[in-house]
Amino acid sequence: MAADHTPAPVLEALAAYGREGRLAFTPPGHKQARGADPAVREVLGDAVFHGDVLVTAGLGAPAHRGRVSRRAQELMADAVHADHTFFSTCGSSLSVKAAMLAVAGPHERLLIGRDAHKSVVSGLILSGIEPVWVEPRWDAERCSAGPGGRAAGRTAAEMITPYPPGIPAVLPGERLSEPVLRYLRSGLDAGMYLPDPSAPALETVRVVAEGEE
Repeated sequence: MAADHTPAPVLEALAAYGREGRLAFTPPGHKQARGADPAVREVLGDAVFHGDVLVTAGLGAPAHRGRVSRRAQELMADAVHADHTFFSTCGSSLSVKAAMLAVAGPHERLLIGRDAHKSVVSGLILSGIEPVWVEPRWDAERCSAGPGGRAAGRTAAEMITPYPPGIPAVLPGERLSEPVLRYLRSGLDAGMYLPDPSAPALETVRVVAEGEE
């Protein structure tokens, strides 16, 4: 039976909290705008404060604490066809750390772009994950930055033979082209095996040093 996505548990709980006029002895200190500076309230209005409520100590009666967020997460999981969803707080920084810890642990390696947010660096320190730094490139077609573009146009210093078909796609001394690199990356995604390069997952490609090409 399909879930009913008409309810909005968090929004409905916020509305109920405001109607009941509660005053919680917990953060935030503005106490539903009561403790905010009058000049700030005049500029921002009170609605911005009314939506600032702790889920753990605010939304829902004590007997139902936790059910609001739990039900909202269940509906989200159903909407995106996932087994579970978990709502995060503290902005995206906490979510970044959680995602890193979900895929790697201490002394395991993780590809990290050189343009990563500082929360990624703190996540590396927190988790003990060893970064494999990847230089980003600008993809004009997708209007986004991604890894692996700096090798294009450079002279290869190693052979790259994809299996299948087992025929070298790159030979030492050959000029690397973006179409060939794109072919190799898409092949890896499809299960291709690269036994030759120093980085079999193609995180990096060995090239002749600039000035010697």
